[in-house]
Amino acid sequence: MKINGVSIRIGNILNYNGKLWVVTKTQHTQPGKGGAYMQVEMKALIEGTKLNERFRSADTVERVHLEARPFQYLYAEGDDFIFMDQETFEQITISSDFVGDASAFLQDNMIVNISMYEGRPISVQLPDTVILTIDQADAVVKGQTASSSYKPAILENGVRIMVPPHIEAGMRIVVNTADATYVERAK
Repeated sequence: MKINGVSIRIGNILNYNGKLWVVTKTQHTQPGKGGAYMQVEMKALIEGTKLNERFRSADTVERVHLEARPFQYLYAEGDDFIFMDQETFEQITISSDFVGDASAFLQDNMIVNISMYEGRPISVQLPDTVILTIDQADAVVKGQTASSSYKPAILENGVRIMVPPHIEAGMRIVVNTADATYVERAK
């Protein structure tokens, strides 16, 4: 769908110069002399590069709608991950580089949302939180206040995380997958 340059909003996915971009910042400027324009900062969905571009109201750009579908994580094969479409039961292979740091939180049979564009995967979105077990936790240092002190711990998947002092090895906790932070003790 074509939109004009001043209709671009944060979060829009654009097909610009043969690449897919997500809009991260916009600033509408109306100078005293000349026409108004939209200063847009975009990030390439696949490459991760950034681009600053100026769009006038007469410029048109292609806005893209990505289809997000649920997929089930099946297993890892070398540096690749195998996912199964929940609707068609077709399997797709996605590189671990493409999934990024979030790959440490993939668990067997986990349901993830994969955004597709023209049948090609563009992004993998894990659930907001996962429940994991603490493998190792440092001892509490006496004299530290419980409210502001956190101690390092290692999760069952090898990820290092900071946890409150009352968390010990063997406990199950809820972890935020976006930034690998402690949320709460699992129930």
